[in-house]
Amino acid sequence: MKPLLLAAALLFPAAAQAATPISGRWLTEDGSGVVTIGPCGATTCGRLTQILKSQPNAPKTDVANSNPALRSRPIQGIAILSGFADKGKDWRGTIYDPRNGKSYKSIVARSPDGSLAVKGCIAFFCQTQRWTPAR
Repeated sequence: MKPLLLAAALLFPAAAQAATPISGRWLTEDGSGVVTIGPCGATTCGRLTQILKSQPNAPKTDVANSNPALRSRPIQGIAILSGFADKGKDWRGTIYDPRNGKSYKSIVARSPDGSLAVKGCIAFFCQTQRWTPAR
């Protein structure tokens, strides 16, 4: 009987689970900006659509970018999240930090309280921020 159950399990795999949607407008953890997440072609991305607070004398362009051709692009409107795909329980892609001009692997998941857990990772070291729905 056990071989029959194993064969049935192999023939009828469990249905794929979809991650909770992350589209919408999100206030960053430090309250400095609003990121709007939505479709970008075949993937999902998030753009910095509103700057609410900035440091005095903070650059208005992407001056820290390693690509000199991108250093003159405005910070507002820049893609912070890119290439995100639904991986079942979470979304995975790349997060860009315009403060240092670096990109990191990222995992984003909707929390039960309605916030987003946004992780940026280098190898297996990750830092998590909580983003809340923007009003």
